[in-house]
Amino acid sequence: MDAYALTIAGRLVPLAALLTSLSVPAQAADQHAFDVPKGRLSAVLPLLSRQGGVSISVTDASLWKAQVKPVRGRMSIEEAIAHMLAGSKARAVRMSATSWRIEPLRAAPRRLPLQQPRSSPKPPSPPPHVSAAPQDEIIVTGSKTDLPYAQFAGAATMLDGKELNFGGERGTESILSRTANVSSTYLGSGRNKLFIRGIADSSFTGPTQATVGQYLGDIRLAYNAPDPDLRLYDVDGVEILEGPQGTLYGAGSLGGIIRVVPRPPDPQDPEMQVIAGLSATQHGEPGGDIAAIANLPVGDKGHALRLLGYNISEGGYIDNPLLGKDDVNRVHIWGGRGTFRFNAGDDWLIDVGGVYQATDADDAQYTDKDAPPLERYSPVEQNSRARYGMATLVFQKDWDSLRLQSSNAFISHSLFERFDAGRSGEPSRALDQYNDTRMWVSETRLSRPYYDGLGWVVGVSVIDNRTRQRRELNDRLFRSALTGVTNQITEFTAYGEATVELNPLLVATGGVRLAHARLRGEGEDVPLFKALMGGADTAKRNETDFLPSASLLFTPMDNFRLYARYQEGFRPGGLTVERSFVRHFRNDRVHTWEAGMRLGKKSETPVDANLALSYSRWYDIQADFIDGDGFPSTANIGDGRIVSLSGAFAMRPTPQLTFELGGVYNHSRVSELFEGELRSIALAAGADTAESQLPALLARLGQIPNVARYAFRGSATYVMAMGREDFRLNGWANYVGPSRVGIGPVLGESQGDYIDTGLAMRLGNERRGLSFTLTNLFDARGNRFALGTPFVEGSAGYLTPLRPRTLRIAIDVAY
Repeated sequence: MDAYALTIAGRLVPLAALLTSLSVPAQAADQHAFDVPKGRLSAVLPLLSRQGGVSISVTDASLWKAQVKPVRGRMSIEEAIAHMLAGSKARAVRMSATSWRIEPLRAAPRRLPLQQPRSSPKPPSPPPHVSAAPQDEIIVTGSKTDLPYAQFAGAATMLDGKELNFGGERGTESILSRTANVSSTYLGSGRNKLFIRGIADSSFTGPTQATVGQYLGDIRLAYNAPDPDLRLYDVDGVEILEGPQGTLYGAGSLGGIIRVVPRPPDPQDPEMQVIAGLSATQHGEPGGDIAAIANLPVGDKGHALRLLGYNISEGGYIDNPLLGKDDVNRVHIWGGRGTFRFNAGDDWLIDVGGVYQATDADDAQYTDKDAPPLERYSPVEQNSRARYGMATLVFQKDWDSLRLQSSNAFISHSLFERFDAGRSGEPSRALDQYNDTRMWVSETRLSRPYYDGLGWVVGVSVIDNRTRQRRELNDRLFRSALTGVTNQITEFTAYGEATVELNPLLVATGGVRLAHARLRGEGEDVPLFKALMGGADTAKRNETDFLPSASLLFTPMDNFRLYARYQEGFRPGGLTVERSFVRHFRNDRVHTWEAGMRLGKKSETPVDANLALSYSRWYDIQADFIDGDGFPSTANIGDGRIVSLSGAFAMRPTPQLTFELGGVYNHSRVSELFEGELRSIALAAGADTAESQLPALLARLGQIPNVARYAFRGSATYVMAMGREDFRLNGWANYVGPSRVGIGPVLGESQGDYIDTGLAMRLGNERRGLSFTLTNLFDARGNRFALGTPFVEGSAGYLTPLRPRTLRIAIDVAY
């Protein structure tokens, strides 16, 4: 173990010891005080669930109308449920220490379709870090009406939280390796932009808003900042909703949303878990990781505290012979999350929480295209650091069949990046870029969770976001400020959506969002002579957007569904810098028509599949290019058309073995180019005349950047019993097709066209386990991202290779 591994171990042992000292014996209280009136199951079940501190699901929608008995007094949760259901046509089945399922009495115990006879060995239960096949109805909580997936008209990917951690927690990388329809840039952790379904704009962090909305629970993580790449420890799951989600989520959801659902504090069961691993990277340095999770009930009135802390060090593997250094790109990540749940009585819950993560990269992770593998010749150490902090306050109340929730947060997000800005034949110099974001968000909504053929939500929200981008040029003698920009937006929104069962075969959903935004922007550090020429631009304007949505879901036969959907999304405009001048760019908008089918029901049929076809019109596309000074800038380049075809297939030939396949095809064209904007881009790139540059530029603008034309993934999972332990083996392979890095003559480099592979296994049970993970089995190089620095003059280009073959050994222990 080298000095880095010893250092991280020294930092993490005190953290684990502290959280262990806070843990208490893992014995749940046997009895609880209940005061639940009689009435419909749909109205009283949330009360019993809350008072008992357990999760209760219902497998048959017809049961929601059942009349059940009152439950009053002190008793166990098992007695309470039994008393409530006495005399009804339903029964309760215990799934775990904190979850129950209510199903019709006529339903036999559920067995997998190809399960062996009773005399055969029982299939092992999945270990803690394995995704168990859900036995109950899957709920799309991102619909804001807790809509069952069976009634959801759209493409949604549901990733189990334990599955994401199986084989090692890798943040957003864990999501990317499990889906074919989500892609990313690869500047480095905390610096990347995410894309869904062919809606991609640029490679840089700048004034343009993200095309994918990212959420932690119901709180928006960022507005026009990069993916913070929060570690996904201790989450219930991740939901990916494809296509524009403007009606429910507003601006910045052109491609879709990614919603991380954290595990809430549990007022009943004390819990302590520690996960630790060591990794070895071929051609590079070792690394290490440790995380500790604690759930602490506070008192006996339903209060609880949940804590998470982690520290990760990822070994470097890029050499820089020019500086005489090896493995320069080590990354350090540490942070945590905490939530205190206060039971205020009368079914009011208040969650007060916070999130913090620090990411430090010692150097960039790209290589020179014409250099030996895994080498870069740069006179500058291109380090970066990201700091992400969030404070949250969430109120929630359930009564009768309604739910009221108010989610509020303050976010502070800063990013520093250093780029090699040297040019051929000139002394070394570096560009330092600072992006500082602060955001207030607040959303309050009233909803009726879907049951008995009806679900609806109405809400209001306010977002106030300010981002300041500053740039400095450094050489050996002095530091000079370059022109930057500040953009601020305040958005007021009201929205509503309803889902109605028109008849047993047809479900309709419709909604609308009305958003009013106030936009303000101004230049920073504008030179005096440029200011006199109009470079110190200040802009203010208001805009109002109306976003409708509609969908139909048709179920012609059991386990087969067809749907059609229309949705819109938009991004506001702002200010950008081009050759030290500040100028405007307009808002853009996406209209999407989608149709799809779903076959089977996950975990209950031996085969399930889904297929979705979408057609999008993208107006006034915001995209980035490189100006004549070598800096990123933004312009509206034209209108585009995007056709996307995605699908997934799963087969379970035996209860122990599962195969999964998935793929996506994107065909995107910038079909109506804005000639005036393109001439500006051509001139900014240093062309002699705009007219001479336009033909070449037009030829390279056919495909929208950063999204592969096609991508595929496949995996196989095998689970078996080994004495008192369970053994799980999972292997995967992902192919990412070719794409290009950006817009314009400089950013036309090709990238992609590589295969990523991995193998993970675990032996253990719910309390302890030993894991082995091997990634990049064939030690492939590939080219994930063809951009290292925007200053490419005199360079043959750049490559961002895959992390070389890496072995990780880990243990997990739960108390």
